[in-house]
Amino acid sequence: METILFELGTILVIATFFAYIMQIIRQPLIPAYILTGVILGPILGFVTNQEVISFMSEIGVAFLLFIVGLEINLKKLKQVGLIASLGGVIQVMAVFSIAFITSLMLGFFALESAYIAFAIAFSSTMVVVKLLSDRKELDTLHGKIIVGILLLQDVVAIIVLSVLVSFDQFSPLIFAVSLVKGVIVIAAAAVVAKYTFPPLISFAAKSQELLFISAVSISLLYAMVFSFFGFSIAVGAFIAGVSLANLPYSVEIIGKIKSLRDFFSILFFTSLGMNLIVPSLQSLIMPLIIMLFVVIIVKAAIVMFITSFFGYTSRVSFLSGLSLAQISEFSLIMVAQGYLLGHVSQQLYSLVIVLAVITITLTTYLIKFEYPIYQKLKDRLALLDRLNENKHVLEYLPHEEMYEAIICGYDRIGDGLAKTFTGLKKKYLVIDYNPSLVKQLMKNKIPCVYGDIGDREILERIDFKHAKILISSLRTVMDSKSLIKAAKSKNHRLVVMVTAMEVPDALDLYEAGADYVVLPNYLGGEHLSMLVKDFSKDTKKIMQRKIKHLSELREQHRQITQRAAL
Repeated sequence: METILFELGTILVIATFFAYIMQIIRQPLIPAYILTGVILGPILGFVTNQEVISFMSEIGVAFLLFIVGLEINLKKLKQVGLIASLGGVIQVMAVFSIAFITSLMLGFFALESAYIAFAIAFSSTMVVVKLLSDRKELDTLHGKIIVGILLLQDVVAIIVLSVLVSFDQFSPLIFAVSLVKGVIVIAAAAVVAKYTFPPLISFAAKSQELLFISAVSISLLYAMVFSFFGFSIAVGAFIAGVSLANLPYSVEIIGKIKSLRDFFSILFFTSLGMNLIVPSLQSLIMPLIIMLFVVIIVKAAIVMFITSFFGYTSRVSFLSGLSLAQISEFSLIMVAQGYLLGHVSQQLYSLVIVLAVITITLTTYLIKFEYPIYQKLKDRLALLDRLNENKHVLEYLPHEEMYEAIICGYDRIGDGLAKTFTGLKKKYLVIDYNPSLVKQLMKNKIPCVYGDIGDREILERIDFKHAKILISSLRTVMDSKSLIKAAKSKNHRLVVMVTAMEVPDALDLYEAGADYVVLPNYLGGEHLSMLVKDFSKDTKKIMQRKIKHLSELREQHRQITQRAAL
């Protein structure tokens, strides 16, 4: 017991040390954890009890998927249901086929090639969701598409894992029984969640400590039940999260579980580095390079083309493909089981681990710099828009109508604002890059245009001259600045209200000419609607509000800067 405690303490101390270095040089923290595992495992051979660490890292995966479930609004995912389901299946099949053929050409046996192909076909829910969550992009359109595809991949991965692990004694009957068991368990979980959780959690919410322990207990209970029936504990934890997602206390539960998740996540990433066996890779350098190409380039390109084919803009397609260019934690579990069963060699097992370490590390940087990368490749990605048949079709523009208000990004703020403008009897135009949402707006006879506000063509088509107010929920400062510049150049009297995620970004947007900047962390949609009503009666009030808001933001920024200096 003392040995385990000593090893665990050493892991956390070393990981913290490297994390400090990464924070100082403003780099993602995940590579620091992986580097910790490599140093303490293959290089120094310090950690000997890896089974305990692996078990704890598996719990980390379970807690992550529990939070993923909590953050999932199934109603919102319906908007990307087709791309997540059909598109996800096409992606898995396409990537699997290419990777399988490539593996055979590299000299691997058919069964080994199948393991490699499935490992490459799946992407990491744990890594991608954590990165998107840290960047507050889970609720963006590309975030929803990515999460939807990842969930589909996880379901397929569970099925594949059960088939490959029992490959020697596999039969259609065993597979059918497993499938029926899964449906029954999920249905039972849904019934329990509907009739038991609401009163239970409402009572527990009276005590913050009781709410925390109730959430943890429910996630572990579901994990144990699913494990008993032969499924992954991560799947059980995810179903538990979805079961609690629609309750009014899901946000509080997420806040309390996140620190626990982060602790176990560190162990997961360090365990990746510990399992690395460097000497066995010397003869696999060329296969590794080729597999890296398949994961980072081919797999990302397939996701981009599929997403564009389903009607999404080149930017959404690019961000979705870039975010899925790594292999999954399920891939590691799958290959580890194959190694124990003798289906794959130690060399192949090490190859997949290195593939995971490299691609996951690269993903942290690719997602961090995704928008600058897109801007660099924007012109070359024009091919993706040619696949998009919706580009000049999805719009509803009644002839000869002038719009007093323009809403950019209906999904996040549109409902409340639409009701407000309708009540004020003001004509408004909606611009959004979600084709499913635009189709619904067209069906409801709401004036709308499908397109990415970052596209110059869309900016040229918008009639800013006759509008009085422009409201945008764009997440990136760069896009917001472009919108402000384009709008103000055509109508300097236009009131422009934009959103920002951080205080420094809000100050930057004010400098760019925004009349009011909304920080979603502080203001909700209802408050924004109240502002619109207030400003519509007296536009001079916005200047008074702007001055007051600027003063508050500068004070907050000063305090943040002082704390950072300390």
